[in-house]
Amino acid sequence: MVDLKSQYQHIKEDIDAGIQEVIDSAAFVKGKKVAEFQEHLASYLGVKHVICVGNGTDALQIALMALGLKPGDEVITPTFTFIATAEVVALLGLTPVVVDVDWETMNISIDSIRRSITPRTKAIVPVHLFGQCANMEGIMEIAREYNLKVVEDACQAIGAEYSFADGRTAKAGCIGDIGCTSFFPSKNLGCYGDGGALFTNDDALAARISAIANHGMVERYHHDLIGVNSRLDSLQAAVLDAKLKHLDEYTSARRGAAAYYDKAFAGNENLLIPGHEPHSTHVYHQYTLRVIGWDRDALKDKLAQHGVPAMVYYPVPLHLQKAYHDPRYKEGDFPVAERLVKCVLSLPMHTELDEEQLEYICRTVKGEW
Repeated sequence: MVDLKSQYQHIKEDIDAGIQEVIDSAAFVKGKKVAEFQEHLASYLGVKHVICVGNGTDALQIALMALGLKPGDEVITPTFTFIATAEVVALLGLTPVVVDVDWETMNISIDSIRRSITPRTKAIVPVHLFGQCANMEGIMEIAREYNLKVVEDACQAIGAEYSFADGRTAKAGCIGDIGCTSFFPSKNLGCYGDGGALFTNDDALAARISAIANHGMVERYHHDLIGVNSRLDSLQAAVLDAKLKHLDEYTSARRGAAAYYDKAFAGNENLLIPGHEPHSTHVYHQYTLRVIGWDRDALKDKLAQHGVPAMVYYPVPLHLQKAYHDPRYKEGDFPVAERLVKCVLSLPMHTELDEEQLEYICRTVKGEW
């Protein structure tokens, strides 16, 4: 599904030099490399503040903590996503309210958000799934109308750009009150371990986030907030800083692979190519087909027999997960998500795919072996 070894070979000199610099400095925690990477990423994204933390899940939790939400407050998020989005809501004693998604883009449905707002709703956590932004214009309009906070889960969409009707543009994660991302190794910008970050243009929120991530500490050994211990180590920052220089190049390679897939599967009624949010670019963290009229799982097994990895992201929607059983929800309540989990199939997508590999993958998917 990814080829991090080949990617490393192309940037080995920069990666090795950055890691060696950290080792020579012995500044392994909160070192210069972390500060440099935060500055460089903020410049790339066009956002005032980047605060690095231990992983993407921590980023989401810290974001909700920084907003000062109280137990029982409701947070709206899509039911078709990775579990972390609802997990942090539940861990904080907040109430996750899941909603359906759009069939084409697979992102959160604006209509479903509107139908789910109650007097207890305090925040929306849209997920920019598979590499493209959700309908942020619609989401921000709802947030202003109901005085809600917006925390963007941009863990799969770093570098994607959203265009507003008035001509403004902004990168994924830099539109709402706070944006979150993950630097898990397989992400579009991934480190060689765990890592994450939060983005915001709000100075006060940035200060609060930084304190919460550091045990709630503003002045050394003076703890003004209840916090956590979550930080990106300097070695990972060195890796990320080296890779950030190539992020646009990596995105271009992913888009090229996606265009090859699109052309190969165009017009195939059994293989629906990814739909596009009209106001967002796509960075293709995943290339996800919807398999219609064929047995998705049988196709996945057949691909594996021919050496082609494929994955199902995600096989169970949040409202049907045992850990999040809620009497408010039952099977059939979210028909789009429940249909997607039965038909989605993600193909290999990374920066090192070449035409020979792509041709073999496409021929195998279509049964032309």
